[in-house]
Amino acid sequence: MRGAIAVLLAACLGACASTPPRNPLAQWHGSPNHNARSAQLIVLHQTEMDSAQAALLTLRTRNAQGRVSAHYLIGNDGRLYQLVSEDARAWHAGAARWAGLHDLNSASIGIELDNDGHSAFSEPQLQALLRVLADLTARLDIPRHLIVAHGDIAPTRKHDPGVLFPWPRLAQAGFGLWPRAVPAAPPPRFDPWLALRVIGYDLRDPAAAVRAFHRHYRASEGDAWEPEDAAILYDLQQQLLQLPPTAEPMATPSL
Repeated sequence: MRGAIAVLLAACLGACASTPPRNPLAQWHGSPNHNARSAQLIVLHQTEMDSAQAALLTLRTRNAQGRVSAHYLIGNDGRLYQLVSEDARAWHAGAARWAGLHDLNSASIGIELDNDGHSAFSEPQLQALLRVLADLTARLDIPRHLIVAHGDIAPTRKHDPGVLFPWPRLAQAGFGLWPRAVPAAPPPRFDPWLALRVIGYDLRDPAAAVRAFHRHYRASEGDAWEPEDAAILYDLQQQLLQLPPTAEPMATPSL
């Protein structure tokens, strides 16, 4: 008798687990026209804390601004921790925008890098990052060029992972949008602001957007245009425009 009850209970629990949530106030007429919410880009952060263990505590509780989390944390020793399921929203992006997307928590995977904000990123950590980027982009079908910084998507508030982060190292492995070795000179009427917007930057604060661009592509913090910026921006814009038709563009939210 007990065995039969156990089997029945297990069957009921299994059925409940496989049934999607439904509103009891409505008649269910299921439509096949839907898909799971999925990440479209990956956002890199740095913890700016003393250790991975301190970061783990914060990411499982809160910081001064409230509760925070990320999908992954990579320690300075290369150890990889997962804190949030990839199909759930981690609270890592905050108020941010990129390429027309406003709710970046819903559209991204957040990866925290154990770093105090002043030190170079370790080789084991970078190797672990490259491995997880290869896994995520392949398994979740995230375009390999859509690896961005927290400072890119929130230029007025954030600067991480900072000027010491080795973006060229990621580019050598095929991740992130990066200028080619010898960028072509832009045409005479080239508009750097338009290119900055095409790349994805929010231009509501132009100086902050230029600082974020410089931090990512020039390892500097200046907010005034520099001589080589136009060539870099033109090359990045051309790379985006030359993506194959099978590469889907960033989806703009619609109501």
